[in-house]
Amino acid sequence: MTKRASKVGKATPTPAVQPQPTYIEGAAALEKSMSGLGFERVQAVHGTTYRDSSTIILIPSRDDKFHYRVVQSWQNLIAPMNQKRAFIYTIGDEVGKAYTSMVKNILADPNLSTWKYVMTMESDNLPPPDAHIRMLESIEEFGLDAVSGIYFTKGDINMPMAYGSPEEYKRTGVLDFKPLDIRTALDKGNVVEVNGIAMGCSLYRMELFKQIEPPWFVTVADIVEGKGAMGFTQDLYFCQRAKQAGKRFGVDMRVRVGHLDLATGVVY
Repeated sequence: MTKRASKVGKATPTPAVQPQPTYIEGAAALEKSMSGLGFERVQAVHGTTYRDSSTIILIPSRDDKFHYRVVQSWQNLIAPMNQKRAFIYTIGDEVGKAYTSMVKNILADPNLSTWKYVMTMESDNLPPPDAHIRMLESIEEFGLDAVSGIYFTKGDINMPMAYGSPEEYKRTGVLDFKPLDIRTALDKGNVVEVNGIAMGCSLYRMELFKQIEPPWFVTVADIVEGKGAMGFTQDLYFCQRAKQAGKRFGVDMRVRVGHLDLATGVVY
């Protein structure tokens, strides 16, 4: 496995975006593939469905109903051949508490705790049909502890959900979560190593939650003694703790996830 940094062109820069993400390239050749999902993809890694790919999919929601477009995307999600897969929903709780509670219940179950992966999806994200398959490939090919698809924040300014440079973390010892400039990586369909991932479409090794102490997911928006005002979403809270424990995260640019504005119907 080799790594190389991209060279970002002179297009209009994305606000507050850090350039030059770290690409992860596998042994398989990068070849142009079909565009059946409405965008160009590349085939970067070999399939892994012959391995144990048992996956528990966690879906929290504040509301007790789901948008039909979101449900359709879940129904179209391809399952690994001859593998176990289960969906668990929770309704009405704060998202960090919901995820932590679901993972605790899984680890307390003598059967579910032996499954290999935890996948997270959220009620405003539209994963492509091959999201699960592609993330299984990249998490194993590159020895990652967790991997996500790529999607963007909603609104007039769209930030990519790919946070922080591991190379800068190694060099400076400062763990940052600035959104990366992913334009070149997105165009080539690279898998990019990052410090933090979002949870709208992501895959985690079950062992990760056995190695990191709970609570895993905490939403922080408060005054912290000695640090001042701090804000952390539940996903980056966990990524910070896991990175400090030596874990690795990636974003698979082949897995392009829609971010649905439930009020307007616009997908970012």
